[in-house]
Amino acid sequence: MEEGSIRGIPLYDADEEAQAGIPPAVERLKEQMAAADGVLLFTPEYNNSIPGVFKNAIDWTSRPASDIARIFGGKRVAVLGASPGGFGTILSQDAWLSVLRTLGTRPWYEGRLMVARAGGVFDEDGQMTDGAMRDRLAAFLAGFSAFAAARDS
Repeated sequence: MEEGSIRGIPLYDADEEAQAGIPPAVERLKEQMAAADGVLLFTPEYNNSIPGVFKNAIDWTSRPASDIARIFGGKRVAVLGASPGGFGTILSQDAWLSVLRTLGTRPWYEGRLMVARAGGVFDEDGQMTDGAMRDRLAAFLAGFSAFAAARDS
């Protein structure tokens, strides 16, 4: 398993892309995604939807458009997230589905993980302290790993 990051990805600007090409942080993330059997998107939820900076990163990874099939085509993906609110990123996860469909991915629908009231689930160091949620996360990851590793149609 390899961790990718959206850190360092600038705001998308088609003029800048035409002039300077794809930024190194975007190229790095694209190559990580292309090499992966599956991609997990860990999303927060801002104003009941997708966080703008995260969507911006995905938009960059779809550039140039001729690369969409190589990066996303048939890629097995799952979305999970944590939120301080009571809905645990359900609206953000739902909003990602239309984006993932447009990019031609294969979303994993067998499991869903939304961590609500995350302040009571993680400690100040970001470690998960809730045993039941830890078990749910382990089951989610095992299910997605099996899906991502499958070579069926």
